[in-house]
Amino acid sequence: MAGNEYDYTNGPINKAVVLLSIPMVLEMAMESLFAIVDIFFVAKLGANAISAVGLTEAVITLIYAIAFGFGLAVTAVISRRVGEKNTDAAAVTAVQVLLLTLVVSILLGLVGLLYSEDLLGFMGAEQEVVDVGVDYTRIMLVFSVTIMTLFIVSSVFRGAGNPIIAMRALWLANGLNIVLDPCFIFGYGPFPELGVTGAAVATNIGRGAGSVYLLYHLVAGNERIKIQWLHICVSWKIISNLVQVSIGGIGQMIIATASWVLLMRLVSEFGSIAVAGYTIAIRIVIFAMLPAWGISNAAATLVGQNLGAKSAGRAEQSVWVALAYTAAYMFLVAIVMMVCREALIGFFNQNTNIISVGSQVLLIFSIAFTFFGMGMVLTQALNGAGDTATPTWINFICFWLFQIPFAYFTSITLNWGPAGVFIAVALSDTFIFLLALWQFRLGKWKTMQV
Repeated sequence: MAGNEYDYTNGPINKAVVLLSIPMVLEMAMESLFAIVDIFFVAKLGANAISAVGLTEAVITLIYAIAFGFGLAVTAVISRRVGEKNTDAAAVTAVQVLLLTLVVSILLGLVGLLYSEDLLGFMGAEQEVVDVGVDYTRIMLVFSVTIMTLFIVSSVFRGAGNPIIAMRALWLANGLNIVLDPCFIFGYGPFPELGVTGAAVATNIGRGAGSVYLLYHLVAGNERIKIQWLHICVSWKIISNLVQVSIGGIGQMIIATASWVLLMRLVSEFGSIAVAGYTIAIRIVIFAMLPAWGISNAAATLVGQNLGAKSAGRAEQSVWVALAYTAAYMFLVAIVMMVCREALIGFFNQNTNIISVGSQVLLIFSIAFTFFGMGMVLTQALNGAGDTATPTWINFICFWLFQIPFAYFTSITLNWGPAGVFIAVALSDTFIFLLALWQFRLGKWKTMQV
């Protein structure tokens, strides 16, 4: 927590997993807190406002997909260089990461500037929802540079084995968001009353501050990776390597998030109430899963650094330890979600119909919740080794070949309604765990070169 350096390629594996996981869990908790805080305040504005945020979030998940996917490559490459004890090469890699982040952010911002209203319409938003949420959508997309920077530069520090910096950046970003959200949404004090648009303004101010904090530590801090003048260059070889590794990472995330977008589109067929209940439930589920995300990110870093140190056995053992911790946590959370599902949804909105939909989501998801987390650990372990292709085809099979057709068949053809979508999600994530376990045990990931 003090940010001291630690060699994760030596010493007790349990200690290494815990030391890496704690700040990563807290970092991911802070990331999800953005969504929880936004939806908590926006829920006061009614179902249309909640739907606008939910549908926008579904679109923005494609940006998250690019950021997460590229971040997977960054963590794999940086952790490998650190494991090799080559911090200069890691710093030069970080410079190339920043260049790529800037280019992608500009392109995404242009899409948001020109097509925000069209995107909401494509998602099936009713005209009232579009009227309420189009400015929120436009601001979130145009300023996607804050999302990209926060996610991807955090991946640099994770790969270096110093996730405490990323965690502190999210603390700063969330602190500002929590304070500014109600101010801009409801117009407290000298702030303008912007409604749902205010949530976008507050979120981007917070993310922007967190991004500046990360960049400061990357160029002026005393961390394991520090960019100096000798590191500033354009290395097409490193850029090519990052792009090659990230193609699989971005591919797997786009497959997953495109599936999420289509599922949200299916849910929107059943009206704003269904979308609102699903949106609130998903925010709760994501928040509950963050410790598993943190542990899985720790597993990825440990795999990369230990492979760089030529210790494949220790890399594998680290994953089994992370898997055991995750399974225990997810099982306990699943019980809480199952028992307290109505109270959890009711905390955000008292509409009985919204509570009914949301609690149904939590009930169905809780049955497969343990598999959700274990699948994340195994796929992140493969990503940490640089084997981003395997999770990509796993996602393709489970999401596009199974989840989407099954969700449509059950919800529309069989007329199960939104429940068909929720069941499809639970089953597909269970299949991901089984396929990832099979591939991990084969051990081909131990021979990957990045």
